[in-house]
Amino acid sequence: MSSRAHVPQVSARIGALIVQVAAARGVDVQRLMAGSGFDPGWLADAEARMPLAVEERLWDRAAELTADPLFGLHAASAIGPGAFDVLDYAVRTAPDLRTALQRLARYNRLVHDLASFAVLPAGAAVRIEHRFDGAGVRPCRQAAEFTLASLVVVASQIGGQPVQALAVEFAHAAPGPAEDYGRVFGVTPRFDAPVSCLVLAGEMLDRPVPAADPGLSRIVTAHAEQLLAALAPAPDTLAAQVRRQLAEGMANGPMTLAQVARRLHLSERSLQRRLEAEGTRFAQLVDEARRELALRYIADERLALGEVAYLLGFAEPSPFHRAFKRWTGTTPLAARRARH
Repeated sequence: MSSRAHVPQVSARIGALIVQVAAARGVDVQRLMAGSGFDPGWLADAEARMPLAVEERLWDRAAELTADPLFGLHAASAIGPGAFDVLDYAVRTAPDLRTALQRLARYNRLVHDLASFAVLPAGAAVRIEHRFDGAGVRPCRQAAEFTLASLVVVASQIGGQPVQALAVEFAHAAPGPAEDYGRVFGVTPRFDAPVSCLVLAGEMLDRPVPAADPGLSRIVTAHAEQLLAALAPAPDTLAAQVRRQLAEGMANGPMTLAQVARRLHLSERSLQRRLEAEGTRFAQLVDEARRELALRYIADERLALGEVAYLLGFAEPSPFHRAFKRWTGTTPLAARRARH
């Protein structure tokens, strides 16, 4: 088995961008690269990949050397066309921002082994969740803030007008004053959330992209599909298997630890122990699955809110309402009304 199956890799283009931004702010890049393990040869190699740990050290070291605790947030403004090669062009040639986000979710593995995006309906809005599909790892703070800020920056560039978020949430703790976040996102983020996410108005995402090029889009996405097919399969963690079981089974009612353990041919104790080794718990995965299904069910007006609560495994509506408020900051009824 190759070492890549054990060591998560990311495109060295991410590292090159960090180095470029730090250099523009007067940092000695040789010192930055030496202190983080970044090979200078990767700067000129468009196909190079580097260990995820090197990327995280680069972010932290760049923040330290620039004396900017929000280095990742600020670095997003340096993104330009082609920064991430095929992924970037697939996103930028989309006919509208909604399609651009869907392409980002599909092709992001071209630049990152673990990072994934989920584009979920949230009433009249769209919720873009960012997480790592890995064994007990999360994006570091600088990378998480860069990623969500880059969504706003690129959406503004290709949409031809400034994009502001309806809400922003980060899974990490608040690092300090929130003014800079407001300038980037248009809103103050919520911290210590279950998952990092960006909420955008659905109406804005359906506007046509002024410079969309259907011919080039077909060529780029065909190439992206070829590259995606050539990648080694992503490691399938036990947490990912449990998420699938919950998503498939919960639609027919609540799923218990015992049921999921039987489906995966494990004892309950073994399932719990292995999930803990991956840095998560069954209850946390259930909460995540319920949240994602809740957003989909709320969009279906054929379902009464009481039915939604039952489908998600809640014994009565009130615990569901409290959970939905914790997930989204609003009530199920308000979220459904916001769609009109």
